[in-house]
Amino acid sequence: MTIIAAARPTSTAAPAAFFAKWADMATWPEWNADTEWARLDGPFQQGATGTLKPKGGPKVGFIVERLSDTEFVDVSKLVGARLIVDHQVGTDADRTTVTVTISIEGPLSWLWTTIMGGGLAESVQPDLDALVAAAEVVTV
Repeated sequence: MTIIAAARPTSTAAPAAFFAKWADMATWPEWNADTEWARLDGPFQQGATGTLKPKGGPKVGFIVERLSDTEFVDVSKLVGARLIVDHQVGTDADRTTVTVTISIEGPLSWLWTTIMGGGLAESVQPDLDALVAAAEVVTV
């Protein structure tokens, strides 16, 4: 597995506010500049499937591989690879730390890293900063 990018801001928002934003995939383009749209096929739960349309790229299916009160992992199947986005939240006193790690695995991971790795590395921090701003106005 190759890590493409990671970011780790802190926030005054509760962990539940981040899960509310992640679950409301129709609003992802509001804080994720690389996403044209995202749709979930059913409720936000482990095993759920959906489709995401990156700006300038083809639609890609994904699955919610893991979901708990501290972690949300979605996996997109690419030709010859799997793109894994691991979202984690933790609390320390009155702050929430959000960690997002984007990694890839599979025989063609080198190709996908070449194609989209640079863009993902550049956008993960600004997108996560925008998510923090959006979550801080959510009341849960």
